[in-house]
Parts: sequence; C-alpha cells; structure tokens
Amino acid sequence: MTMTSLERIMTTLGHKEPDRVPLILNPSMHPAQEIGVSLKMYFRSPDLVARGLIETRAKLGTDAYIALHYTPVEYEAFGGEVIFRSDGPPNSGRPIITTGERIDNLVAPDIQESACLQMVLEMIRILKKRSPGDAPIFGVVLSPLSLPVMQMGFEDYIRLIYSDEDRFNKLITVNSQFCVAWAKAQFEAGVDGIIYFDPVSSPTIIPPELFKKTGLMIAKEVIPQIPGPVVATYASARVLPIIDDIITLKTAAIGVGESEDLKEIKEKCAGKVSIIGNLNGIEMRHWTREQAFSIVQKAIADAAPGGGFILSDNHGEIPLQVPYEVLFAIRDAVKTYGTYPILS
Repeated sequence: MTMTSLERIMTTLGHKEPDRVPLILNPSMHPAQEIGVSLKMYFRSPDLVARGLIETRAKLGTDAYIALHYTPVEYEAFGGEVIFRSDGPPNSGRPIITTGERIDNLVAPDIQESACLQMVLEMIRILKKRSPGDAPIFGVVLSPLSLPVMQMGFEDYIRLIYSDEDRFNKLITVNSQFCVAWAKAQFEAGVDGIIYFDPVSSPTIIPPELFKKTGLMIAKEVIPQIPGPVVATYASARVLPIIDDIITLKTAAIGVGESEDLKEIKEKCAGKVSIIGNLNGIEMRHWTREQAFSIVQKAIADAAPGGGFILSDNHGEIPLQVPYEVLFAIRDAVKTYGTYPILS
C-alpha cells in the first residue's frame, strides 16, 4: 500500500518499515533562480518561499517541507545584518556582540515585534494553508550553544567559553529563552516538528568532554520545553564519538554527516532514534546520474533495513550549484532501491 509522506515519515520515526525510504531534499535557493528573481527578493517574500517549497516538493517527490528562509534569521532578530549573495545562501554580517558588556545587557528579541521572525511565521502559515496537507512541515531553531558563532564570531566565542564562565552562562540563558519561544511560535504557526541545529556540539568543533558540559546539558534543558517532535542536526559535522550522549536526548531523529559510517551509526541507533542523512551536498554538484544511483543504493543498504532511516543530504540545504538532473537522479534512485523490503 502506498503511504502518504506524513505516514511514511511517522512510520520511520516509529522504527518500523514504511512502503519506501523517506526522502528529504531542500534546494532552498533553486526556486529563486527558476523564476528569475534575486535571492534577496525571494527570501524576503513569505509568499514566494512558501510557493517554492510546495513546487519543489511536487517536482522532487520529497516527503517533508523545511520551513526556513535562511539560517541567520535569528541573528538578524538580535540586531545583526544579513548579507545576501547571488550564488549562495545568505550569511551573517559583523558580530553584534563585541564586548563583555554587550552580553551583560543582552535581551532576547520580542518575536511579535521582529519583522524577520514574523516573515518566517507568515510563510509557515501560508505553507500550511496552501500545501496538500499530506507531508510534515519542519521549522528550524539554532541551538543556544551554536547561535553565538554568529552573534560574536567564532574565535571570540570559543575564547569566551574557556575564559568567562559567568558571561557564557548569561549568553546561553538568553539564547535558551529565545530558542524555546521561537520554537513555540513556529508550532503555533503550523509546523509539525522542529530541527534543532547544533553544529558547535559536534566533536568536529569542540572536544566531547566540553560537549558534555555545554551542548549536552543545554539540549537536555531546552529540548523538553519544545512542544513537539525535535530532530537534532549538526550541519554535516561528525556525531559518532558523541552518539551515545545524543541518544539520551530522546529526539525523534539525528542528522549525520557524510563522513559517518551509516552502518555503524544504524547499529547504535536502531530502535532508539531514527537517522537522517548523509549525502554530500558539496560533492553532489559533480555527480553523474550513475554516481547518484550508486551512492543512494549504498546509503539505503547500510541504514534502511528495519526502518528508522530518512535519506537526505548531510547539511539540510542543497547548494545552488547542484543541478536538478542530480536531484532527479536521487529521487529516481530512491524509487528504485528504497522500496521495502530492502534487498541486499
């Protein structure tokens, strides 16, 4: 029996085998290129972004919507500048926290008064109203530990973690309050789940011992306050060295990077937490159709048997330079190799 995308995702998150492996791809910038508008014009329009998400899902046959305009929207809400480019995703501008006193006086933005956050919420409401209703909508929040990379700059933030515990805790407290409020606002607007984006917690960035004292403790405090399913992702960074700790967070799923051994990850996560990943979005720019089929087949063989696996890219955002022909090949490969029962 053919399932809807929502049924397929929920069955997978319940560690059972659906009709086929769910697929999530988010080429968030491609719709702007298709309709011939700048990325800035596109991302500033809730209507265009909602329309782009709906049309992209119809084209690629994917199983969920990722309701995000651009990653630094939270940094923008705190007063930062967003830099728009013509060939890549918007990025954060100069740090807004340049002195310790700025942390002392930091206050979380009022979501109701923030134009950029209201823009995202309006897009979610439009998406909820206009989409067929057969696929889940996921909102996105930056973890309180990872948002300061934009607020302060990477070097100054790492220095703060090691040198000023009081101000670090103050910064995390404000960001945690905002993270929970922002997640709740997105649920109220219509999302079905939240992606908790936390690259700084990865051992690619900080040692596992420091993660246990910071990112893990923060997530254990914040995630239970989010009123719905949460997916923890780490922006293509490694998670295997801390996977046992991540499992204790009891999230619905974990996003894993392209360097991870999916078979080993699956052995550790089976029956406990589902896996999302791990196609390399950068290398995807140069894949042939044959390569896409081969890579998808291996990922499915390694992680899909028994359920609990959603095929996606390693980061959550497909580069603009990835051609649709590759995305179509991934779609077609899932149809070819992803039907349950999975053949070895």
